[in-house]
Amino acid sequence: MPTRLETLTEIEAAAWMELARAASDRSHAWRTPVLATVDGAAADARTVVLREVDASSHTLLFFTDSRAGKVRQARGRPQGTLVFWSPALGWQLRCAVTLQVEDTGLAVASRWATIKLSPAAQDYLSPLPPGAPRDAAVPALAQRENFAVVTAAVQAIDWLELHPDGHRRARFSSAGGCWLQP
Repeated sequence: MPTRLETLTEIEAAAWMELARAASDRSHAWRTPVLATVDGAAADARTVVLREVDASSHTLLFFTDSRAGKVRQARGRPQGTLVFWSPALGWQLRCAVTLQVEDTGLAVASRWATIKLSPAAQDYLSPLPPGAPRDAAVPALAQRENFAVVTAAVQAIDWLELHPDGHRRARFSSAGGCWLQP
């Protein structure tokens, strides 16, 4: 079992390091977090794929189809929560985020250029919006106009460690870190 981190500074740095690893390591448990948003009066949650992490600006980035319900929800109410769980670490992160959706511009075009020839591009080329019933006829693929980039600006992280020697919980935000359960 790995040595437990003791200080809030070490824990926060390790959390951001693991998030950065998850963006590039397809087998990392944090690669596919759950994003929760609000749809009217109800919560709505789905799995997304973490694509980029910028620890210095506290931002996480994922791609989506611009016609997806999460885009409408994020534009109407940009607050959300990303939940990450790693059995190997015994860590859960709940990240309170502010979401920004972009479907035009250089940031979107440059990211599309990096994936357009990969199998992942097919996720954004369906002529049908996500959740639409499939017709018997297979229509032609759409173009990049359905590709969107979502930036999640992390406002706070709730870190939970499940450990045989005792569970610990801390919160990190722009105000610093604090123990909730040492």
